[in-house]
Amino acid sequence: EAETNRKMMIKITALTNTWLAKASSRLITVSRDDRGDVPGWVLVTVMTAGLVVAIWSIADGQLKSVLQNAIRSVSAP
Repeated sequence: EAETNRKMMIKITALTNTWLAKASSRLITVSRDDRGDVPGWVLVTVMTAGLVVAIWSIADGQLKSVLQNAIRSVSAP
């Protein structure tokens, strides 16, 4: 049984090494092919900024209250 376990571990290790080699090779190929998607990143940045402004304008009072309570709880003995 110990020999069977050892052989199984060798097979698993070999398969894992093969899979890792293929995955890393694919990752390198994908990263080389990716030249960047500037319009996509601009869109994500603009949408994120819009969400921050929208949430901030809606929840301004609550955010101030939460921040003030947090500061009070930290600075109060």
